Amino acid sequence: MIVKLEQITMQSHAGQELVDITSEVERIVTESGVRNGLVNVFTKHTSAGIVVTEGLECLEQDVIEHLERLAPDHPDGYGYHHNRYLDFDGRLGFNAGAHLKSILSGYFACFPIAEGRVVKGGRQRIYFAEYDGPLAREVVVQVLGE
Repeated sequence: MIVKLEQITMQSHAGQELVDITSEVERIVTESGVRNGLVNVFTKHTSAGIVVTEGLECLEQDVIEHLERLAPDHPDGYGYHHNRYLDFDGRLGFNAGAHLKSILSGYFACFPIAEGRVVKGGRQRIYFAEYDGPLAREVVVQVLGE
């Protein structure tokens, strides 16, 4: 059995955005040599997520706007119990909404691998979802199989 673990390191550029990482995940699977197995895609951040949806710019915006309606980021804290933080880099802000968006979208996705290729729908794309940027971020990709 082959087990390969690789990190995708990126810098987000907005407070909230979807970053298409499909090509990077597919590259990692190809380079792993796994012909049949699974690939897990996981974010290590509690204010980010992994989203799988159709690769349309207008849909990306709809996802961000919908999650903002469900878990809004407001300077007044929106009544959240966790509404202020002082990050390691000295940023002072409100990120309870970002944590709630992460819970709603999820933090991982798993795909089968067949004949060396990620099995997914023809229009499915894998996105890193930033909810509290811009920040340096990491996504872990683990490939398992034969």
